[in-house]
Amino acid sequence: MANTPSAAKSARQTVRRTLENKRVLTGLKSQTKKVRSAFAAKDKATAADAVKTLASLADKAAKTGQIHKNKANRHKSRLARQLAAL
Repeated sequence: MANTPSAAKSARQTVRRTLENKRVLTGLKSQTKKVRSAFAAKDKATAADAVKTLASLADKAAKTGQIHKNKANRHKSRLARQLAAL
C-alpha cells in the first residue's frame, strides 16, 4: 500500500500505463500472426495489406516508446523483404 498521496498516484498511473502497453503489444503480436499466415498462404494481396497495417502499428508503438524505433524498423524491413520475395 502506498504511504503518500504521490506514491498512490504513481501506482494508479502505472496500472493505466501497463494496461495500455499490453493492449498495444498484444495488437502488434496479433497483426504479426496475420502477416505470417498470409505469407504461409502465399496470398500477396492480403499479405501486402497486413504488412501495411503492421508497419503503421509498429511506428505508432515506437513513437510512444512501447517498442524501440530500431525494432520497428527491423520488423518492417524484414517483412518488406519477405513480401517482395512472395
